[in-house]
Amino acid sequence: MLSTIWDLVLRALGSAGSMAWEILWPLVLGFALSAVIQAVVRRERITALMAGDAPRALAVSAGLGAASSSCSYAAVALARSLFRKGAGFTSAMVFEIASTNLVVELGIILALAMGWQFTLAEFVAGPVMILFVALLFRLWMRKRIVEGARRQADRGLGGSMEGHAGMDMSVHMDAPFLSRLFSRPGLTATSQYFVMDWAAVIRDVVIGVLIAGAFAAWVPRGFLQAVFLTRDPTLAFVLGPLIGPLIAVVSFVCSVGNVPLAAVLWNGGISFGGVMSFIFADLIIVPILLIYRRYYGTRAAAAIAGTFYLAMAAAGYVVELLFTPLGLVPSNRNVSMLESSISWNYTTWLNIVFLALAAFLLVWFFRSGSGPMLRMMGGSAEAEGTESATAD
Repeated sequence: MLSTIWDLVLRALGSAGSMAWEILWPLVLGFALSAVIQAVVRRERITALMAGDAPRALAVSAGLGAASSSCSYAAVALARSLFRKGAGFTSAMVFEIASTNLVVELGIILALAMGWQFTLAEFVAGPVMILFVALLFRLWMRKRIVEGARRQADRGLGGSMEGHAGMDMSVHMDAPFLSRLFSRPGLTATSQYFVMDWAAVIRDVVIGVLIAGAFAAWVPRGFLQAVFLTRDPTLAFVLGPLIGPLIAVVSFVCSVGNVPLAAVLWNGGISFGGVMSFIFADLIIVPILLIYRRYYGTRAAAAIAGTFYLAMAAAGYVVELLFTPLGLVPSNRNVSMLESSISWNYTTWLNIVFLALAAFLLVWFFRSGSGPMLRMMGGSAEAEGTESATAD
């Protein structure tokens, strides 16, 4: 009995280890590019541009969110901070969605772990989801709910990663892009965003890989195919976007950490739209739903959860309806990430190169005296105004 259990555990850990090895260099690359963007894109006057819920404000919020890549918890904390400082409620929610689902690191890992079609779907379905959120909020987010949410937000109750969300390490010096990037303040800011973003998501990445490894090793593919109704394409299409977010809610995994499990679900037969709605559902996992309640009150939290769920499902349906007639839905469900093993190949070489890059940024981070910032990441509501001393 113990031998059988041990074998099952080893199989799950082996699958998780192989997945982690396959996605390592894409993650480092994605977070490095994200750190560069955040280091050189200035956060000044963001709330003024996000005031109100007009189409222009929502478009600006989406663009700024995509440039302000964050882990899900930090994105939620930053959205409340912007709301308290005058941003429109819908604009703050759009910023939150974009900063976790329209970001470079997610696109890279989707392309290399599952295929370029999923990356394209990310950048098509993301704006669709934002559009549905804006429309649904306009329909049923009553003024009194928003006013109640603002009163609750102004109480400043603690959530998670508020210190991280409140830190602006971007470089404010007046110089061309490359000059800013390769200046000492630019390299310091890049290292700070890189290391702190990794510190924010490492737990979710590890949990996500372990859960995906357990699914891959323990759950028979035939069982998943039966659950996802793969023998009936019509029912599978209807079910996928509805069940995808629900799986995410109970998985407790957010940010890029849910990509390995998304690969397992795709391998098991969930619809294309179901995969995308699952990936977008990192903002309605149980811990974040509880944070919404602390930040905005029960009524607003319920409205956010319901709106996000419907918008995620709708985006899943839309992207599948668009991609199917164009022949963009992959027919191959044997995701290479789930079938690979650690060996001496191009993945190993790329992992070595990008681990060296990560080591360089990590050493620069600590040698620049940024280490104490890690202790401030959890922070409190008062940490929202924290700024890096490297901004000059």
